[in-house]
Amino acid sequence: MYNAAQRAHRQAGTAPEIIERFHYPRLVIPMETLENIKQQIADNAILLYMKGSPNAPQCGFSMRASQALMACGKRFAYVDILSNPDIRAELPKYANWPTFPQLWVKGELVGGCDIIMEMYENGELKTLVEEASAESEGE
Repeated sequence: MYNAAQRAHRQAGTAPEIIERFHYPRLVIPMETLENIKQQIADNAILLYMKGSPNAPQCGFSMRASQALMACGKRFAYVDILSNPDIRAELPKYANWPTFPQLWVKGELVGGCDIIMEMYENGELKTLVEEASAESEGE
């Protein structure tokens, strides 16, 4: 429903003045959790944040992502976000990626299940994982 001012603007073809401005709170991540996330990413060349574990995934997306990684034949680390609610809550803010699983390789976010599966199917995932594994073993 329009008020009189909105009707006048609409008839005159002018845009109404914005009266309210919305301010969103800054996304603040607790320092301890942020440092923990950064350390996990730095310490592991291949890291999967997932629901459950590779041997007992707790959702279909995590199952598919971990199976694709296991099929590459290299070791990888994982973090069960269901057992780590602080990481589950804060990692999406840090990564600017809202969903799980999240695959990180050599400190960079690769993506979620759809991206992991696409890379697996076209052979890019195996190459990426092998390169990251070789580099981490050579350090």
